[in-house]
Amino acid sequence: MAADAHDSIWDTIERTLVGILGAIAMLVGLVQVIGRYFFPEHAISYAEEVIVYLIVWGVMIISSQLVRTDGHVRPDLVLRLVPPGGQRWMEAFNCLVALGFCFGMLWYGWEIVQTSLLLDERSSTDLGFPMWIYYAALPAGGLLMTVRYLIRLYRYLFRFDPATMTVGHLPTHELPRNIDQPIVE
Repeated sequence: MAADAHDSIWDTIERTLVGILGAIAMLVGLVQVIGRYFFPEHAISYAEEVIVYLIVWGVMIISSQLVRTDGHVRPDLVLRLVPPGGQRWMEAFNCLVALGFCFGMLWYGWEIVQTSLLLDERSSTDLGFPMWIYYAALPAGGLLMTVRYLIRLYRYLFRFDPATMTVGHLPTHELPRNIDQPIVE
C-alpha cells in the first residue's frame, strides 16, 4: 500500500474519531440543557466535565491534521521572502524545533499520566472519572504530531518538491488575477 494511501486512511480515522467525539460532546450538552430545564431531577451533574474531556481529546487528535496541512504556527511571512531552497531548510529547522516540543509533550504528558495512575486520581464529581484517561490526551496528541513532523521532515530532507512544498508558489490555477484583466474561459 502506498504512503499516500496510508496517509488517507490515517486522515480519515482521525477526522472520523474527532467528529464522533464532537458529536458525543454536543449530544451530552443537549441532554444536559434539556434535563436542566425540563427534567431537573434527572439532570446530569457532570455533563460539563464530560464535554471538556471529549473536546480536549478531539483537539489533541486533530492537532496532527494541523501539522499535515501547515496549520500550526510558522513564519509564513518570512518564508515568502526566501527562495525555495531557503524555504526547504527553514521548514526542516521548523520541523526539528516542533519535534522538540512534541517530545516534551510526550515525556511530560506520560509523567502526568503515570502520576495520576499511581495516585488513582479521579474527578471530584459524582462521575469519579479516572483522570489518567483525560491526561493521556497530551502524550497521545504529542505522539500523533511527532509522527507527522517526522514524515514532514523526511519529505523536506529527501523528497523536496519546490512546486508543491513552498509557500507563495501557487499552482497557476490558483494565482490571483489582475482585476483589470477580463476572465477568459
